[in-house]
Amino acid sequence: MKTPDFSTAPPFSREGPTETPSGQSISEPSVVISGTGHYLPHKVLTNTDLTKIVDTNEEWILTRTGISERRIAEPTETSGTMATEAARMAIANANLQAEDIDLVIVATITPDQPFPATACYVQTTLGMRTIAAFDVEAACSGFLYILDIAHAMVRNGPYRHALIIGTEKLSAITDWQDRSTCILFGDGAGAAVLSRSSFSGKKTGILDTTLGADGANGHILQMPGGGCRIPATPDSITSRQHFLKMNGREVFKLAVKVMEKASLDILARNHLQADEIHSIIPHQANIRIIEMLSSRLEIPMERFFINLDQYGNTSAASIPIALHEARESGFCPSGAYSILVGFGAGLTWGATLIRWP
Repeated sequence: MKTPDFSTAPPFSREGPTETPSGQSISEPSVVISGTGHYLPHKVLTNTDLTKIVDTNEEWILTRTGISERRIAEPTETSGTMATEAARMAIANANLQAEDIDLVIVATITPDQPFPATACYVQTTLGMRTIAAFDVEAACSGFLYILDIAHAMVRNGPYRHALIIGTEKLSAITDWQDRSTCILFGDGAGAAVLSRSSFSGKKTGILDTTLGADGANGHILQMPGGGCRIPATPDSITSRQHFLKMNGREVFKLAVKVMEKASLDILARNHLQADEIHSIIPHQANIRIIEMLSSRLEIPMERFFINLDQYGNTSAASIPIALHEARESGFCPSGAYSILVGFGAGLTWGATLIRWP
């Protein structure tokens, strides 16, 4: 395993000039999260249920992961159908109609089919205009990736309102014979609407994002089969190559490291101290990863929004599901700073700084 070397990475910032050579201030539009939503399947799979499937016990699962239960989609539910329901909620939450949306981006590693994009399914199912719609794959970091893409497209382009969705049916690629992984994952979808804002007060909205990837460590979390390298054959199916594979120990070590680095980078670039951050909405993978991040950042656990006990790891849906519940519960008050931070297969990672209007 190769450990990422961050020491030689050049400094990078998306911040453009804030004033002209004469000293005049340049007014830049803010991009805000105007609405959020989520969808969670009704079927609940508890730790007790899992003890009947694989050789494990409830206390071990809860102690090692922090997960008590997870949601499992019905056979008729797909990443596309769940994404559509989360999108409906987010659009309504933003006080918009489907025809107001100018752009749809979906993050998923479990698309309904290899092509066309799941985003195109959402577009047509909701009766939207013939707007741009596409998918991005960055695993559990996917929502942060599409948030940054949509932010740039709304801020700099002709788009007013972008719909971004993280959606996963991980139960379809979970190996229910592998007790080290099947205890971790669940299904669901989360969505957000990004809107251009003319708010003239203190700078608010999406302030900054940092993203990264280290392909040399892609092997520690992957699904080997299903692509052109290992297409479906009797041998690939028999050897269970079409299920998620994970080296949990190595994922844990790198996850803590890259999430800490991304969080510190976003603070430094925006001249903020850790105690100025009101809340952190992390990828919901494992409670021990979040506790370690809390310790290293010296930010108390009370400021971390946690719902993994109810839903487990829903990959690209994890952060947007948590984001919606955090907003609805008052965890993100006006004027407060929040950081969204996560990691995923690839190995990918990212962090986004938000100041709530």
